[in-house]
Amino acid sequence: MPGKSYTSKKKARKQTTSNLSVIIIIIISILLIARGYAKPQEENKTNSENILLYNNSELEEHISLDDIPEYSGNAYVAINDNIPFFEDRELTTTSFEKYSELDMLGRCGEATASVGKDLMPTEPRGEIGSVKPTGWQTAKYDIVEGKYLYNRCHLIGFQLTGENANKKNLITGTRYLNVTGMLPFENMVADYVKETENHVLYRVTPIFKENNLVADGVLMEAKSVEDNGEGILFNVYCYNVQPGIIIDYSNGESFLAE
Repeated sequence: MPGKSYTSKKKARKQTTSNLSVIIIIIISILLIARGYAKPQEENKTNSENILLYNNSELEEHISLDDIPEYSGNAYVAINDNIPFFEDRELTTTSFEKYSELDMLGRCGEATASVGKDLMPTEPRGEIGSVKPTGWQTAKYDIVEGKYLYNRCHLIGFQLTGENANKKNLITGTRYLNVTGMLPFENMVADYVKETENHVLYRVTPIFKENNLVADGVLMEAKSVEDNGEGILFNVYCYNVQPGIIIDYSNGESFLAE
């Protein structure tokens, strides 16, 4: 009888241990599911939105390509009566620069800075040829100044924040966009900051149509901070075009207009 009782107790302990093992496995499985599957689902949601929403960022609620007139000979057009879409809480006298992560197609998003004199470069610009922005093609035409159709266009110009081969700050842009469209506004901001030592809240957003690799243009916004826009205030869309050249924005290929 003592032996039988011992065996029964031993079996009971084994059964209890087995039950505990099952419970532990179930708990671990639940934890793994909670930690392992919820996160990828969230990441997938974000990634799936990138192509549709990312590059236009928060500006989608203010403007779309449908609101921008077709290019008609001017390198840029004023948007929203030339008033940027900044909110007052965004204005700051603390210098900073921020560049969006590339989206699933490798395209740049908006670039924002509170441009102060302390951000400006003190050395000449370095090489940027190692960067190949989306849609990059090497194309030369006699009708283009400098022959080359495309430049590696800084979203925030080198003279403002000193960025060199930053792939988050370089897009495929025409010579016309770079020099005739964007440069005058970059020079305006640079001159103001140097003269006053004030700050300028500055944002440049490349606008892509659907899944195109080359941007149709860029939205440039700026507002001087310390004087609440008295010195610098603009909101313009610069066209990524080249007069006399037809561009396939889906891949960057180009040819002479007839």
